Amino acid sequence: MMFPAKAPVVGTPISLTSYEEVFDIFDTRPRDRALVVAVCNVHSVMSARRDPALANALNTAQLATPDGVPLVWVLRRTVNPTQERVYGPELMRLALLESGQRGWRNYLYGSTPEILDGLRTKIAELAPDATIAGSHSPPFRRLTPEEEAADAERILASGADIVWVGLGMPKQELWMHRMSERLPGVAVVGVGAAFAFISGATKQAPAWIQRAGLEWLYRLIQEPRRLWRRYAWNNPAFVALASQQLLTHRMRTRRNAAAMPTDGGDR
Repeated sequence: MMFPAKAPVVGTPISLTSYEEVFDIFDTRPRDRALVVAVCNVHSVMSARRDPALANALNTAQLATPDGVPLVWVLRRTVNPTQERVYGPELMRLALLESGQRGWRNYLYGSTPEILDGLRTKIAELAPDATIAGSHSPPFRRLTPEEEAADAERILASGADIVWVGLGMPKQELWMHRMSERLPGVAVVGVGAAFAFISGATKQAPAWIQRAGLEWLYRLIQEPRRLWRRYAWNNPAFVALASQQLLTHRMRTRRNAAAMPTDGGDR
């Protein structure tokens, strides 16, 4: 099947897609392997520049959605002026609302047992028609091959159509990449903090802060000790690289325009 075109943002190919297109792809997903959906933000694309395994996982995902607002801004200025954000927590919320009508069976994989319990309760309130086929909170350590095989068997036995993966980046991207051959016909979607947001365990940034591209600052204020190193390096480096990409694109556009023949021939 055909998947949406991708365009690079500081080196990582990002899908030019929308919520509705992702849902249509869920319905027509491949049957011989998993449909891998990565949701990408500044943290993931910058980490991919330092981590070849993560870069490979993102590059080979059939869908890599523009989850972070700065990525959307780059795509709008380089390839698609109308590109929308495809934000992991909102993708999950909307998909759960669609699940009853589309017949999707959902599986929740990741986080803690307490957050999973709260998430299931919230889903029952938010989307009572959504079917939760199962859930599992794996150990926080690296899983053994036997444990991963058992997880795959458990997911397949549940009849899940979509596995929402909340292991955090890069753990969830690497897990989805490794499991793609073991989960044929299943969509695996790495949504990071969506479990904590939807369950209410973590407060989500207001919409206006998200639109301004300042969600990182809101989260930093909430969890400064855990997140300050991430943002202290990633954000300035992303701004520098994105600015270079935009400048290169602008110069290329001007050169191409200058090289176009003018309308004037023999009369």
